[in-house]
Amino acid sequence: MRFEFLKEHRGEIGPIKKACGLMKVSKSGFYEHLRRKKSNAQIEREALEGFVVEAFERHKGRYGYRRINRELRKSGIVVSEKRVLRIMRKLGLAGKGAARKHRIQKKVEPGDPRLNLVERAFTVGERNRLWVGDITYIPTREGWLYLAAVIDAFSRKVVGWSMSERITEKVAIDAIEQAVGREGPPDDGSLVFHDDQGAQYTSRSFQRCLDSHGIVQSASRPGTPLDNAVAESFFKTLKRELVKERSYGTRDEAKQDIFKYIELYYNRVRMHSTLDYMSPVEYERQYA
Repeated sequence: MRFEFLKEHRGEIGPIKKACGLMKVSKSGFYEHLRRKKSNAQIEREALEGFVVEAFERHKGRYGYRRINRELRKSGIVVSEKRVLRIMRKLGLAGKGAARKHRIQKKVEPGDPRLNLVERAFTVGERNRLWVGDITYIPTREGWLYLAAVIDAFSRKVVGWSMSERITEKVAIDAIEQAVGREGPPDDGSLVFHDDQGAQYTSRSFQRCLDSHGIVQSASRPGTPLDNAVAESFFKTLKRELVKERSYGTRDEAKQDIFKYIELYYNRVRMHSTLDYMSPVEYERQYA
């Protein structure tokens, strides 16, 4: 260990003779250490560290050790999650993970005329059976940019989205219309759309939009975000992995960045633990 430290920092300490004296090792022993060939184990360890760093940087620091491990396995490099974790800790690599927050569930308020048809059962056996949606806001120096998203619970794919500087029912309707146009779901009442009872989703124009496509509406109980956990999870991931590290000057700048994240990364590349570490597109290709 002392020889390795000298090898890495010898230029900082001074002449070799002085450095060896400070580290209490012999000069001849140090030069002998330099002449030694690396062991196979050391070569393998350094190569693996390089692969971990490459995967970490390719996903812009968004992956923790579990997803990095899966990424390595896709490339034919089979190692344990614990080993990847040790390497990442050694190299100071930390994914943009989120600390889990435990919320106290509020009681259901009486008098709610709309039904929760989902009851947090987000696991479905095929596409276009359960869509979930919500609206979030993105800060820019021009003001807020509002993003409405529609997600298929089967594959967690964002099947529709819309962005606007105003939070009206139109942004919610446009996201649904895009999803219908792209996915071509049946109009026989077999598709359920679940939302959080926001004003945009309770509007008559939005409900007419769903009716026109034969989509049945479901709603979370008031003040219960876990009832719409899939949509909540997507927005948390978007903000943690993208928005948090950005400072958008304009709404157009934010729109372009979010478009790339959803269409080129989240849907096609990003592994999801709920999908056995496949991307939504990959999961649909295999199981849909």
